[in-house]
Amino acid sequence: MTVETLDWMDFNDASQQRADLGEDIQALRSGLLDRLEAVLHYLFPAGQTKGTKFYVGNIDGTPGKSLVVELEGARRGLWKDFSNDDGGDLIDIWAMSRGLSVRHDFVQVLQEISQWLGFAPPVTRPIQREARSAPTDELGPYTAKWDYLSSQGALIACVYRYDPPSGKEFRPWDVGSRMWRAPDPRPLFNLPAVATCRQIVLVEGEKCASALIALGVVATTAMNGAKAPIDKTDWSPLKGKNLVIWPDRDSPGWDYAQNAARACVLAGCASVCIVVPPEVKPEKWDAADAVDEGFDCLTFIAMGDRHVIKAAEPVLPSFSLGQLLDDDSPLPPDIIGPRVLTPGSLLVFGGAPKVGKSDFLLAWLAHMAAGATFLGMRPSRPLRIFYLQAEVQYYYLRERVKAIKLPSHRIKDARQNLYSTPQVHTILNSDGVAQVIAAIAQAFPAEPPDIIAIDPLRNVFDGGEGSPGENDNAAMLFFLKQRVERILYTVNPNAGVILVHHTKKMGKKQFEEDPFQALAGAGSLRGYYSSGMVLARPDESSSVRELFFELRNGPAIPTKHVDKINGEWREVDANQRLVLQDHSAKLDAERRRKHDTILQILFDEAGRGRCYTANQFADSFEGKAGLGACRTINERLAVLASKGYVKFCKDHAPYGLPSVGRSKFGYLCVEDMLLTRAIGPPDEVTGEVHTDSLRVYPTHYKCPQTGALLPVENPDVWIYQEEML
Repeated sequence: MTVETLDWMDFNDASQQRADLGEDIQALRSGLLDRLEAVLHYLFPAGQTKGTKFYVGNIDGTPGKSLVVELEGARRGLWKDFSNDDGGDLIDIWAMSRGLSVRHDFVQVLQEISQWLGFAPPVTRPIQREARSAPTDELGPYTAKWDYLSSQGALIACVYRYDPPSGKEFRPWDVGSRMWRAPDPRPLFNLPAVATCRQIVLVEGEKCASALIALGVVATTAMNGAKAPIDKTDWSPLKGKNLVIWPDRDSPGWDYAQNAARACVLAGCASVCIVVPPEVKPEKWDAADAVDEGFDCLTFIAMGDRHVIKAAEPVLPSFSLGQLLDDDSPLPPDIIGPRVLTPGSLLVFGGAPKVGKSDFLLAWLAHMAAGATFLGMRPSRPLRIFYLQAEVQYYYLRERVKAIKLPSHRIKDARQNLYSTPQVHTILNSDGVAQVIAAIAQAFPAEPPDIIAIDPLRNVFDGGEGSPGENDNAAMLFFLKQRVERILYTVNPNAGVILVHHTKKMGKKQFEEDPFQALAGAGSLRGYYSSGMVLARPDESSSVRELFFELRNGPAIPTKHVDKINGEWREVDANQRLVLQDHSAKLDAERRRKHDTILQILFDEAGRGRCYTANQFADSFEGKAGLGACRTINERLAVLASKGYVKFCKDHAPYGLPSVGRSKFGYLCVEDMLLTRAIGPPDEVTGEVHTDSLRVYPTHYKCPQTGALLPVENPDVWIYQEEML
C-alpha cells in the first residue's frame, strides 16, 4: 500500500494555504444555509423543529433539546449545545456529527458537504508536506466516500470511490468486521431519513442519492447500485413505504429496477412504481445528471411516466351505496353504551364550577372500572381506566374514593382497573405528554387502558409555542391533535378519551336552546369531539342537576335529571324532587341565598376599593341585605370558608391595604375578586380620580377537616372544598 501525504488544514487558517479557499467555504456555507432544515434533518433524524429553532439532544443525534440551532435572523445556522457549551456554525456541526475534526479532517469535511449539496468537489491537489498522512491503496487516493448508517444513526459501512486510469471503482469497508468487504446483509443508504419518511426514491448509486438528498428528497440506494445482489440486500426498512424507483437510462438500469421492485413488493412496500427516463435524454442519464442540468426532478418523481408494480391503497377510502347496504358486519362494541364512548373517540364532559362534575366523574369512572351500569351508561366489561387529574390532592382524592358506593363484589373488580394521579402540575407539552405515556405504561404494563380521562382541560392545556390560549381555535386544535391524540395513538388507538372542561356563564334561554354552547374556550372543541356531556344545575335552590348528551356516533339520549342522595348519584323524576318540598327545603334555599349575597357583596365592595376581615364585614353589614345579626354573619362566613367559597389574603402590602393587625385570617377574598385602587391625586380641573383594578389572590384557606389555616398551593387555581366532600 502506498501513502500520499495530505495537507491537514485548520479551518481557522485555511485561507493561508489556498488563495480561493475562502470563496469555496463561503459557497458551501451558503449552500448549507439555503437548505438549512434539510441539512439538520439529514444529520439528526431525531431532531425537531419548533418555531424558529431546531432541537436535538446532542451532537450524536439522540432525542432531546440540549443542542439548539437557530433557523432565522442574524444567527441563522449557528448552534450551541447547552449541556457542554460546544457551538459553532454549520460546517462545525457537520464535521462533529460525522465524528470528524474541522482541524484535522478539513478536506474530507468539505468534500462530504460538497457531495451532499451536489457541487463538484474542488479540483485541487493538496499541498505536499511531511506531516500527517491518509491511507491509500493500489488504486490511489479515494475520490469520494459515503457512510452507511443504521436507522438509529450508527455507522455500519463506508463505500469508497476510486478513479484510477482504468475507470471508476468502488470498495466497501465493513465496520463490524473491520474488513474490506460488504456487510451481510447489505444495508440501504440514508436509513435514518428513510425511517422517518413515507415516500422514498430508490436510485442507482450513492452519487445519485446524494444529489437528490440535496434537493430535499429522501433517496436511497442499494450498495453497488445496478450490480447490487438483490438477495443479499436488506430491503426490510422499506416496509410500508411508498417507493419510486428511478433507474439509469440503460438496459442494466431497467433490469435492476425491475428486480429491485419485485424484492421491495415482497418486503412489504405499500406501493412500488418505476419512473421511465425521458427518451430525449442520453444513454446512461441518471438522477445525478438530472440535478446537474437543472432538470425538474421533483415534478418528474411526482408526475413522470411510470410503470406501476404495486398500487397503493386509496388514501381516501370511499364506498358505494351498494357496499354500505350489503355490509352486515357487526359494529365495534361501545366502550360505554349506548354510543356514549366509542373506540378511538373523544368525549368532552363540561360543567360549571361547584356543580359537582369532578365528584360525578370519579363515581362514573369507578362504576365503569367495576363493569357496573351508571345512570343508564353501560360499560362493555370492567374497563381499564387511567385518570389524569390536576385539581385534587392525594388525601382528598382518597376521601372521595372511599365515599363511592359500590357493592363489595364490584369494588373487587375495580380495584386494579382504575388508576388515578393525585393533583399534578404538568402541562401537556412534549415533555408532559411523554411523562403521561410513561405513567400509563407503568400503570398498565400488560394491557393498555380502555379510557384515558383528563380533568380539567385548562390546567394541562398547551397550544404550542406562543399560543394565545384555549380560546383560540388554532391553539385548541393543536392541543387536541398534537397532545391528546398523540397520547391516545401511542397508548391505545382503540381507547376512548374523556376530557373534562368548564362551562361559561350564559343566559338561561340561550342555555336551554343549546347547552353545549356553554363549553368554555374555542368553538373548535365542539366541532372536534365525538360525544359531549354537560352537567348543569338549573335551579340553585335545588340539588337536582340536568345531564345533557350530544352524540355524533349514535342516536340522541334524552336529558337526565340526577341528584346525589345519601352519597350515591341517582336519576330522579324531572318534576318531583326526592327530597321533601317542605320547610327544610325553604330553609335550604334561604341559606343559599344568604351565602350568595355574602359572596356578591365581597366581590362588589372590592370593586369599590374596600376589603374586609371577617369581623369587619360582620360589623359593617349587620342587619343589611337580609343577612341578620353579626353572629349569624360570622357563622355563615365560617361555613363559606370551610367549603372554599371564601379564602383569605394575609399579604396586604401589594394591594395598598392597611395591616390587619392581630387578625388570624386576614382579608376575605372570593374567586376573581378585583380591587379598585386610586392612582395619583384627583384631577385639579375635573376632580376625576384615576383608578386601576388588581386581582386579589388568596394566600391561605381554611381546612374543612381541622379548621386550621393552611397556605394556598397555587393561587391561580381556585379549589372548592364542597366538591371534594
